[in-house]
Parts: sequence; structure tokens; C-alpha cells
Amino acid sequence: MKLLNGSELAGYIKARHARQVRTLKGSKIFPKLAIVQANDDPVIDTYVRLKMRYGDDIGVKVDHHKAAQVDLPQLLDMLSNDDSVHGVIVQLPLEDTSKTEEVVNLITPEKDVDALGARSDFIAATPQAIMWLLSGYNIDIAGKKILLVGRGKLVGEPMEKLLRQSGYEPAVIDKPTSKLAEYVNQSDLIITATGQPGLIKPEMLTAGAVVVDAGVATDKGRLIGDLDPAVYDREDLTLTPVKGGVGPLTVCALFENLLQAAAHAED
Repeated sequence: MKLLNGSELAGYIKARHARQVRTLKGSKIFPKLAIVQANDDPVIDTYVRLKMRYGDDIGVKVDHHKAAQVDLPQLLDMLSNDDSVHGVIVQLPLEDTSKTEEVVNLITPEKDVDALGARSDFIAATPQAIMWLLSGYNIDIAGKKILLVGRGKLVGEPMEKLLRQSGYEPAVIDKPTSKLAEYVNQSDLIITATGQPGLIKPEMLTAGAVVVDAGVATDKGRLIGDLDPAVYDREDLTLTPVKGGVGPLTVCALFENLLQAAAHAED
């Protein structure tokens, strides 16, 4: 079994980001990210902490704003018009998920560093992270049968868009289907992000398959993905690890966008 260790790659990117921040500060540009949270949830809290820690490590100021969902329009308008803020993200999911599209589109495109709005100037963080991960381990996806399991706002939907823009034609499973095993078995690269623990079983996967697990759920306070633990007993697969796969690179991709935004703010 080969593991796609995102944490290892993230270390190199973080070092580069720290150098970029020093260069920006030398030009009197002080990058700042605003994280907006409107939902008390342990998973959300974990991701906010990771981003704040990363910002601290590379010298970027990260402001954490908590607000009721009803107050988000006013807060996002203020942050979008604050020249000292270079990037704004809303940490999803919202309590009222039906308002997600409306809320993320309130962020001005040049500060939408999560790239969840329809007019963002950037590549969505998690899809970018997945592409970095595959490239970093020399996984050539040209000519491969690609399957996306889940079409959520954070991963599946923007991943499909990025792949199609790059000339690939992934198959997509959005809703539960009895044909999941058949689709998975016929695919060379599976990117799954449903938040359904244990969804992908070892017997579903063909020999030599590459599986990127970007699903997130909680079990007794632990973060877990879409892969059944027994998948890791297969020696003929290439997999993201239980921890340290896509997540660390997603944070890197977010700050990559932020530093681009900061550099362009003075143009």
C-alpha cells in the first residue's frame, strides 16, 4: 500500500509561504485573513484552530469572528470593505444550509479565498489540495477513469468543475445508489467526500486503484473519513492516510490564495 502523505508535502509549502510573507511585509503588505463562524460545532472548531495555527506559523494575522447567521450579511460587507483584510472565509456548514450559496456570494470575489462564491478570483482550496497531492506523488491521471463520490459545496462540486476545466471527464455520484460498488470497481481514481463513515468498502476497489478520502465526520470526538478501516489492509492500493492526507494541503491552498490576494491588493 502506498500512502499519499499530505502532511509531508504541506511542510514544504508552509516554508515557502513563510518566505513569501516575509517578502510581503518587507514591502509593507501585512496579509490578514478573516474567518467567520456562525455555527458552534466541534468539527468547525477544529478546522478554525488549524487555520489560525498555520497563520501564526507563517506570520499571517488571522482574525476569528463569531456571529449569528442572521448577522452575516452586515459582517461580511464590513470585512469585504476593510482594506486591511485580504481574505474572508465563512467556515461551513452553516446552521441553515439552505442559505449557503447566498452567504458565500456576499464575499467580494477578490477576497473569496475559499473560492466558494460563484465569482471568486481563486481556485477552491480542497480541490487544489487534491491536485497538489496527486501531483506531489506523481499520480498521472491522464486517461484514468475518475469517480467523484459526493457533490457537496466544499469538495465535490468545485472538484468536478476544476477537473472539467482541466480537460478531464469524471463520473459523479451525488446521491446514494445501489450501483456504488459497480462504479467504484470500474474506476482508477476515486475522490470521495460524503461524510458517510465506512462508505467505501475494500471489496469495491479494483487492484491498483487510487483513493483520495476527503470525507469528514465525527465519531466520539474523532474525525473520520469515508473509507472503511479494512480498506487499509489492502496492499495493492494507493490511499490517503486516516489523518494527514488532504486536510493539511487544504489549509496550504487557502493560504496560497490569501497570499495571492495580498500581493494583488496593492496593484
